[in-house]
Amino acid sequence: MAIVILLVLSMAAAAMTTAAAATFSIELIHRDSPKSPFYNHSATSLDRARASIYRSALQARQIAARVQRKGGIETSDAVSRLVPDTFEYLMELRVGTPPISVLAIADTGSDLIWANCVPCTKCYRQTAPLFDKRNSSSYRTEPCDSNLCKALSSSACGVGRSCEYHYAYQDGSKIDGVLATEDLTFYSTDGSPLVFSNIAFGCNYQSSGSFSSRTAGLAGLGGGAVSLVSQIVPSLDKIYFSYCLVPKSDTQASSKVIFGSAGVVAGSKVTTPMMVEESFFVLRLEEIIVDGAGSVPVPPSAPGLTTGNIIIASGTTINYLPGGVLSSLVQEVSRVVSLPKVADSEGIMPLCFTVTGEADRQKLPFITFKFAGEASVRLSPTSIFMDEFSFAGAAACLAVANSGSGPPLFGNMAQQNLHVGYDLAVQAVSFASADCTKL
Repeated sequence: MAIVILLVLSMAAAAMTTAAAATFSIELIHRDSPKSPFYNHSATSLDRARASIYRSALQARQIAARVQRKGGIETSDAVSRLVPDTFEYLMELRVGTPPISVLAIADTGSDLIWANCVPCTKCYRQTAPLFDKRNSSSYRTEPCDSNLCKALSSSACGVGRSCEYHYAYQDGSKIDGVLATEDLTFYSTDGSPLVFSNIAFGCNYQSSGSFSSRTAGLAGLGGGAVSLVSQIVPSLDKIYFSYCLVPKSDTQASSKVIFGSAGVVAGSKVTTPMMVEESFFVLRLEEIIVDGAGSVPVPPSAPGLTTGNIIIASGTTINYLPGGVLSSLVQEVSRVVSLPKVADSEGIMPLCFTVTGEADRQKLPFITFKFAGEASVRLSPTSIFMDEFSFAGAAACLAVANSGSGPPLFGNMAQQNLHVGYDLAVQAVSFASADCTKL
């Protein structure tokens, strides 16, 4: 782990810019927000919930394939952490000099920052113009013997010893491109522009598969050496970033990711050790406690993970737990909820209750996830039970599914209205309850 951190810090030294000692935030746009090009005004909240569950299932399978090194992809491919059209959040990047806006998928399980570039010989059709490197004075092709190139999961020497990459996705989608360095421009909390130079940036010349025409790139927020986080955070006033996710029911407010000291989680918080595996942020979950019932112990190990037993996954809506843990959790919740049970119409979530109004919802328990270091994160019913519709009418379902042969996941629904901070200097994650609409 120390090797990973040292590599990140050494490469970040090359990205020191006028942005040093600054702090800034970026808006995270949920795909179902009216601000998103994916917003469907005719979809109901239940339609959106069901779609998010399907995306979660695809994400969970992709993550399992990644950490276990399986999934039918050639070993020479750098298998991406993200199935192209299963993302939850978008963010705007300003790339190049002068800066060009790129609407990118944001994901804490991915590393490389990329966009489709001119000339793109076999690229998926996108609404926005392709990034034209000829119009940017700060674009520099990265050589294949550089540290940035070596940090990629898979790379090769191309024409003129340029660094080329190939990323493959679980569903058969692929991207091919050249690694370069570019300027990224953001705006500080006081409104002044911050320019980060020499940031590793993938310029695709081929991309195909299930990518949406409404996105133009990807911003990796994972723990890998070439992610947006790893490259810019070490040059800020504090090696730290955080996010606060607003409830999806609030369509007027936006979530944020905050870089530097302004993002430090303050007040009443809990902190737990954090590790990085395959660009994923990994924690140790010790037990789950149901208010009014008992606790459920969690095995210390998980499939595909070596340092912890659960991935904190902002790109997955619901939680995933091992079958035995899930069965015990269902039993404990059933002990304290007297509402009629009803089956999830799609068979994904294992426990649903019929609810006829707010009085019934008040009968749902708080559930605490206790992480290592006595870090107890208490989740309200709105963060752990999802609204559903069954044949019997309205229902509230425990937003947890079976992780099967894959690693457990702590999803973004459980993280809503939590200020979640990542201290990369000491490798720890902090949680604090917050009104994310006001952060």
